[in-house]
Amino acid sequence: MRVAFVGTVEGSRIALEALVSVGRPPGLLLTLPGAKAGRHSDHADLMPIARRAGIDVVETSDVNDEATLATLRQFAPDVILVIGWSQICGPQFRSIPARGCLGFHPAALPRLRGRGVIPWTILCNEKVTGSTLFWLDDGMDSGDILLQRLFDVAADETARTLYDKHTRNLSEMIVEATDFLEKGSAKGIQQDEQGASYCARRRAEDGLIDWRSSAVDIERLIRAVGDPYPGAFTFFGDRKIVVTRATVHPNAGKYIGLTGQVQVYTKAGFLVLCGDGNCLEVIDWQGDRPALHGKLTDGRPGL
Repeated sequence: MRVAFVGTVEGSRIALEALVSVGRPPGLLLTLPGAKAGRHSDHADLMPIARRAGIDVVETSDVNDEATLATLRQFAPDVILVIGWSQICGPQFRSIPARGCLGFHPAALPRLRGRGVIPWTILCNEKVTGSTLFWLDDGMDSGDILLQRLFDVAADETARTLYDKHTRNLSEMIVEATDFLEKGSAKGIQQDEQGASYCARRRAEDGLIDWRSSAVDIERLIRAVGDPYPGAFTFFGDRKIVVTRATVHPNAGKYIGLTGQVQVYTKAGFLVLCGDGNCLEVIDWQGDRPALHGKLTDGRPGL
């Protein structure tokens, strides 16, 4: 079976390593040029794996351009695995493999289709999620499901812990999927459109902390957009502070002050008053510690 693999992120690396480890390396790898690595905060260099496994590599910024399509047609794959590639694969791309294109999505499709799914899973306070391998079609993450693993979302889930759970599932599911493909039993199950929901794209600036929000919501944002993503952030004067870990302070109403104001230093860090009157204890951050009773803002002058 001739397999082409498309990917450029940490999850792509884990899936590719899993295939190589069981003696099923793809014959062709399409990946992003190193100069374009900044497009993804979780970018991974797949070239070393390809070199060790003897996989042919094509670097491309657009899987739908004619040069890339021509290379794929010449390779004549039976199936294309699209694992960690944010660009929509157009109809010409999808028409090339004899058996179709298989994609991965870190959600329990049909729920949470779209972009930024791991942060949205936490921000929406989802209780259950899933890792899904599905056949690409004309829609957004709407094709028939080949494999899906459901699991609980922990109350203290972070972007990193959730990302790692998905990639562990992926490393096993991608091997299982190739078994199905080899045996010719990989048709899939149609998604229920009534259960579909859609996630909008998230950008680095969406991690800006609004201290007028509740302490619970801000703590959830910090967990949702941290490693491997750019992180939640605030400003003290013109200095940016990236908050990587915080907890809700248990004593509501103990501290009285301005929203966003640093109330007290603690052994671990500092307390900030939030919009609901509760405090958030910042216990891990990047940047200088703000001044006692100083006010954290969104960076706009005068706030």
